[in-house]
Amino acid sequence: MKQFLKILVPIAMAIFFTQSAFGYGPKGYEPSKHQKNYEGKSGGGKGHHGYGRPKGPPADIPTHIKERMSSDGKGINLNGSQIGVKGISIMAETPALKNVVSMALKSNKLGDEGVRIITQSSTFKNLELLSLWDNGISAAGIKMLARGANFNNLKELNLMQNNLGDEGVVLLVDSSNLFHLTSLDLSINKIGDKGAIAIATSPYLSNLKKLDLFNNQITLKGLEAILQSKTLISLEKIDFVKNNIDDESAAKLWESHMHSCRALKKIDHPHKEKLPLCTN
Repeated sequence: MKQFLKILVPIAMAIFFTQSAFGYGPKGYEPSKHQKNYEGKSGGGKGHHGYGRPKGPPADIPTHIKERMSSDGKGINLNGSQIGVKGISIMAETPALKNVVSMALKSNKLGDEGVRIITQSSTFKNLELLSLWDNGISAAGIKMLARGANFNNLKELNLMQNNLGDEGVVLLVDSSNLFHLTSLDLSINKIGDKGAIAIATSPYLSNLKKLDLFNNQITLKGLEAILQSKTLISLEKIDFVKNNIDDESAAKLWESHMHSCRALKKIDHPHKEKLPLCTN
């Protein structure tokens, strides 16, 4: 797959099959510039965040939360802090977080209960950027997220390395909470064609520009659905590395897709339907 996809990059194709340059490590989510500004704030340790590998939750969680907040109170980076349900409960009752827009919560052992707390607390009503990477979240947690009023302003959502499966993805993309979403990371979630087709047909993802499906179980059928989607009209970048798609089939599908793109460009009509990933 990688050899085929390396061909696409030099000719300025918009589809991303190669290793992503997104933040947070060698592969994964790209937070906004706003969120990046809060990373590595405390210094020390190794990696992109400068936090090292803590052995457990901080002894003083309220102080730890305060230390990881941005000066304007709009961003907080707790990646790798392992605060758990106890920690997110404290956050939910922290008045200083009432204006938080960006929350990075990678590897905090939140689970579905943590999602419930975030959903029910008015503290998080202004969220626009949310990373829940590696928190053991299942379809049950996604159901709460999909229905939660705190998530209707989201622009970037990272659910990498959880336990969503097709069931979780179907629940997620059937939510109007995703209407403003421009970036969605569903890497390493055991998603198959059912989930991919749900994404391709969701009426709430028309503003989505970046879609990360790295290391799932999607076949050519799922990829074709996304490439030919009539609702993913803003999609510019997609990562399909490590799915169940072989090089030759992917190459044929991409060529067929580009033929469709070229055909659309020849149609001079103001309301013509647009395929995702068609270069302008």
